[in-house]
Amino acid sequence: MVRRTLEHALSSQWIDEVFEAQRAEPQVVRALVQGSAERLLPVVRPMKKQGPWAAGYQVRVLDGNHLPASEKRLEPLRNFRGAALPGQSLAVYAPELGLVVDVLPAEDAHAQERALMGPVLERVREGELWLADRNFSTSGILRAMEEKKAAFIIREHGVSPNPSALGEKQEVGRGQTGRVYEQAVRVEGERPLELRRIEVHLDEPTEDGETVIRLLTNVPAEKKSALEVAELYRKRWTIEGMFGELEAVLESEVRRLGKPRAALLAFGVAVLAYNALSVVKSAVEASHDLEASNMQVSTYYIAAEVKFTYGGMMVMVEPEEWAEQEVQSAEQLSADLLEMAKKVKPATLRKHPRAAKKKVKKGYAPGEAVRKHVATARVLKGEKLS
Repeated sequence: MVRRTLEHALSSQWIDEVFEAQRAEPQVVRALVQGSAERLLPVVRPMKKQGPWAAGYQVRVLDGNHLPASEKRLEPLRNFRGAALPGQSLAVYAPELGLVVDVLPAEDAHAQERALMGPVLERVREGELWLADRNFSTSGILRAMEEKKAAFIIREHGVSPNPSALGEKQEVGRGQTGRVYEQAVRVEGERPLELRRIEVHLDEPTEDGETVIRLLTNVPAEKKSALEVAELYRKRWTIEGMFGELEAVLESEVRRLGKPRAALLAFGVAVLAYNALSVVKSAVEASHDLEASNMQVSTYYIAAEVKFTYGGMMVMVEPEEWAEQEVQSAEQLSADLLEMAKKVKPATLRKHPRAAKKKVKKGYAPGEAVRKHVATARVLKGEKLS
């Protein structure tokens, strides 16, 4: 199933066109992820039985991902005692479909996430609902989404965009994590932007010790109540699970790769593989009644099964037999995957969730040591180490 999914996502003709049109490697990584997601979206849609997260919207979760410090094999870094960061990326996740639909790689690990948003905003579409944390809370980003007729639920930053209150804050009830309040606010400027501020007073503080979370949204109250908005934002953490699977299952963070472009390419290829595995996982879930047994399918076990059987399959199956996959439509592939998935034994792919981690107070470390790191891309351009 994985082979057929990848064949559909990455036709040889399409890859040739991408590499011919885009020669700068980070842009190639983005084009690969975008193009494969566009080809897989119509494959996975017929498999999904659950209703939408928000009726009338296509949900998109936006978050940044910094690649961890690499080994310091590059000569300019060998005498640097701190961490060398090879890059970062912005990822756009479609949680209802389980696919990463866009990745914007950035070689400069020290660049602000909000400063990278321009190319991502160009792809925002009417009818989408974007969930994002406070790193993306700026008046420019909010206005751009409003102009695109897209909806958003973005956590408010402490200083930006600093909206003014239009009325008193009203308590509306209790959510999953605490008491919820609502208030009308306005972002001033040439084109004032009137929004709803949803405030959640948490029962337990966050890891940073915060007890209140403020959300800004342009979703009308008649479409989503304040309690529903707060719950939707809470689901934003599904993207963290996706990042976790990328690292644990597909080894997306290759610490041996110190050069930014190499590290970002490895991350992009892992995203590509994640999307293919996600489609296979959706096919298995759709072909079996897993809700009755409260069973979840593990991406890790699917990947392990692929590693175990792929080599033998490629020895036994002649290359000519895969040629028909190049011309197979998304609808045909979806139907074939669902039929093949019926033969899978879900118990062999069962997920075994761990119990919640106990909170352990971190030991003391000097702030200077914790914060000392360098962006590899800047060093390679000649910037001096401090």
